[in-house]
Amino acid sequence: MGESTSPISVILVSSGSRGNKLLFRFPFTRGPEHPAAQAGKPRSRYAVNSTSDNTEDQDGDSREQCPLTDEQLVSGFSDVILATILATKSDMCGKKFELKIDNVRFVGHPTLLQHALGQVSKTDPSPKREMPTMILFNVVFALRANADPSVINCLHNLSRRIAIVLQHEERRCQYLTREAKLILAIQDEVSAMSETAEGPQSPFHHILPKCKLARDLKEAYDRPYHALLLLNDEKSLLNELPLDCSPALVRVIKTTSAVKNLQQLAQDADLALLQVFQLAAHLVYWGKAIIVYPLCENNVYMLSPNASVCLYSPLADEFSCQFPGHDLPSVLSKFSLPVSLSEFKNPLAPPVQETQLIQMVIWMLQHRLLIQLHTYVCLMVPPNEEDFRAQDEDMPFTARVGGRSLSTPNALSFGSPTSSDDMTLTSPSMDNSSAELIPGGDSPLNKRMTENLLASLSEHEREAIFNVPAAQNPEDLRMFARLLHYFRGRHHLEEIMYNENMRRSQLLTLFDKFRSVLVVTNHEDPVISVFQSLLK
Repeated sequence: MGESTSPISVILVSSGSRGNKLLFRFPFTRGPEHPAAQAGKPRSRYAVNSTSDNTEDQDGDSREQCPLTDEQLVSGFSDVILATILATKSDMCGKKFELKIDNVRFVGHPTLLQHALGQVSKTDPSPKREMPTMILFNVVFALRANADPSVINCLHNLSRRIAIVLQHEERRCQYLTREAKLILAIQDEVSAMSETAEGPQSPFHHILPKCKLARDLKEAYDRPYHALLLLNDEKSLLNELPLDCSPALVRVIKTTSAVKNLQQLAQDADLALLQVFQLAAHLVYWGKAIIVYPLCENNVYMLSPNASVCLYSPLADEFSCQFPGHDLPSVLSKFSLPVSLSEFKNPLAPPVQETQLIQMVIWMLQHRLLIQLHTYVCLMVPPNEEDFRAQDEDMPFTARVGGRSLSTPNALSFGSPTSSDDMTLTSPSMDNSSAELIPGGDSPLNKRMTENLLASLSEHEREAIFNVPAAQNPEDLRMFARLLHYFRGRHHLEEIMYNENMRRSQLLTLFDKFRSVLVVTNHEDPVISVFQSLLK
């Protein structure tokens, strides 16, 4: 098993009064069209092949010589085709949905909304109610046709669980209907704007920051940048395993490292990413591992508030036995204040000293003696003068926050010629072109899209942003608007780097340019902090 068994896309479709609709798909890379989608398209026999169109050569057989990537397999299907084939009939709801087309297999669990019939209670004397716009929906995962049956079953189970949650929230507060209306409104708006552009534009990167459902689906599809940290050494952990344990579990234990993210671990172990998730969850559940952020020199650590700092504790004796010549209190004192691992960099020190530092940090993380701090950003503008006069002097400023290369360093190499500032955490599923809204520089369409991204803010907040000198540069303002949904204190710097395929230096420069309206804080990642309460 390899990457061919990992999911390559998640798709949300619905059927209702407006017909079959594809509400959201991720990733939303638009690559070369699928061969099946091109079959009915006429092509001039005199057409000259360009460098970007190699679907056929003079002999007409190069298509078979150039296998499509995972992204190209799904992106070749148009939104209309996907909505037609994935939005099933009502009598198929509540059952496993599985459809194979060429090299793609679609797996989902179509679900009928409970209020779809729009029946009015006989005891309710109110006039006719408005019919709901959605009858059924389907959360579909696309994967390679040759995927392992266990992976297919797991994805179907995940789709079914998501459907149950959405169905419950729909009954409670019509959550799905509201999110669908928002998505369709954005699609209509982008479609209207695209009429002035050279061609149709994808609306999905506009939907993502504005729609919580879309962000949740994206998160369910892809968050593999954390690392798995074993709490015991490899040999003792393998000795605890039963004789009939899964060979894949053994491979994960032997391959895992605190400097590898889960994506790299899946590649090195030659396992599907979804299977690595399941095995990692198994190890965490049984208290044999915890989830951490991969070690690299940009990581900032400090002493855990729950750490034992007794001079003669059993942990101190264990540490001295593990690292002769070092005592635990002295090492912990170096982390009394937040410190980056790069500050321990010493070009004159022998490599063995650097390796020993890595091992000591890993040991202290295993025993929950250190916590890692991440950088978070919040949009915060001061109130206008009229509001300020109406408030007491000690009233805090009002805060309003806008809407919401796999080169993670695989070694802590302080002497590496590559600057730590250039280390990029790249999501393999993100559209690399998403860093730009639409090619064409400072075009009217780009301006309008930037304004739409800032539309969630109040007039006063937009005015404060436009008054920042950097906002006069269209590129800086466009990047700020695109990242606005991250500026609410819930996404740390490394997560933004991963999701948006950006360098650390790019983000830090942007934060500095807009520092008058941004507040930068440092604290622990809540996803990781849950493991701090499990002290030995």
